Amino acid sequence: MNTATTQERPIYKSTGGEATIVGKILFAGKPPKPMRIDMSADPICYKVNPHPTTDWIIVNDHKLANVVVYVRSDSLDAYSFETPSSEVTLEHRGCRYVPHVLGIQTNQTLKILNSDPTFQNTYIGLKNNPYWNHAQDVGAPPLKLRLVSPELFAPVKTALHPWEKAYLSVFSHPFFSISGTDGSYKISGLPPGQYTIVAWHEKLGEQSVDLFLAGSEHKFLDFTYKASAH
Repeated sequence: MNTATTQERPIYKSTGGEATIVGKILFAGKPPKPMRIDMSADPICYKVNPHPTTDWIIVNDHKLANVVVYVRSDSLDAYSFETPSSEVTLEHRGCRYVPHVLGIQTNQTLKILNSDPTFQNTYIGLKNNPYWNHAQDVGAPPLKLRLVSPELFAPVKTALHPWEKAYLSVFSHPFFSISGTDGSYKISGLPPGQYTIVAWHEKLGEQSVDLFLAGSEHKFLDFTYKASAH
């Protein structure tokens, strides 16, 4: 594995021969019914979101949302990748975290909003970055942070509302995607090479496929989770 620091690694420059992976996350079988969430501990939450249900497993027409799909390869450690100028937003909305699953690159700005008419706090269970736990009052400005080290599936919680939870992954490269409500994902710009493609779901676990990508290849790769897995 390349042991050079991120600062010493050259920034990857596109050659025009990069590969793309696209696919869907499929769900076989009958998905579990969402469960009711009791928010009565905070009357304001109960008022703004009177009929909340769990969002652990979201399936539409046998397509599974909120699956993290990412590329794993030691060869990527030879490069650094430009930090996106765009911000990634995590929002307290309806006394839930929106989105429920998100990914970000190292040093990219994460913006946390409190759109609820009640006091909130955000705790991120980080292992490779400094401890982070901050509060936001009603109408407070966004919280912003940049995480410099990769993290996989860090839980995001709030002590005030135990039902609020999200998952944050931080990658040193841009080769990751979160499946949408139609189950689709896309990873583009990959240099040709040998990779492990990993799919992760908070309840259904992890799957992986090893494959070689040729220059300019457009690869279709689906993953299937089964109802019995949960």
